[in-house]
Amino acid sequence: YGKFGRKFYQVIFDRALSPTLCGGEIMIKIIRHGEINIRQSVLGLLCALCAFFFLVGCGPAVSRQLREQVSEGLTLKVALKDPEACQGKTILWSGVIISSVNVKDGTMVEVLEKPANMQGRPKDVDESQGRFLTLYPGYLDVAIYSRGRKVTVGGDVQGKKIQRLGEIDYSYPLISAREIHLWPVEKQNRTQHCCPYPYWYYPRWHYPYWGP
Repeated sequence: YGKFGRKFYQVIFDRALSPTLCGGEIMIKIIRHGEINIRQSVLGLLCALCAFFFLVGCGPAVSRQLREQVSEGLTLKVALKDPEACQGKTILWSGVIISSVNVKDGTMVEVLEKPANMQGRPKDVDESQGRFLTLYPGYLDVAIYSRGRKVTVGGDVQGKKIQRLGEIDYSYPLISAREIHLWPVEKQNRTQHCCPYPYWYYPRWHYPYWGP
């Protein structure tokens, strides 16, 4: 328990040897022997624990090496204006999967961009700079990387790819993905009620009736 712990035990020992020592004098000794120090120690320990759990639970979505190569200020909005000018640059975008399909060269994922929080996780907001396509050079199970799942994509801009979107031709920035982080599904706590109305709302004839 450190310096304060030893002095605390000394107070208890003094109390045992001196039965006439009152509780108020014990408290005075405790305060003198480091109440402020133990408060500072406890606060420091709590801060350290909070920082530890924050770092463990909020680790980066992609590797440090990739994050260091990201082109600063290269948003999807910028890439949509001139995908060819952004070719070869490294991006880090987040969003929600619209569709996934296994192709000859890997897995093509269409993503609706979303702003990310400090962890890189897409926010649940009705905001988006548009859509982009990312080609992952490997097999991804489309049953897992499915519509509605949140992802963070790190990779290089390859140019653009024009595809039909409804009745228009949409110019998608095409990303060669180096890393795709699939975010776990968030659990929602919803209170379910077995009866939508108070019990006195229902007529009596809803209950079983045993007549003669």
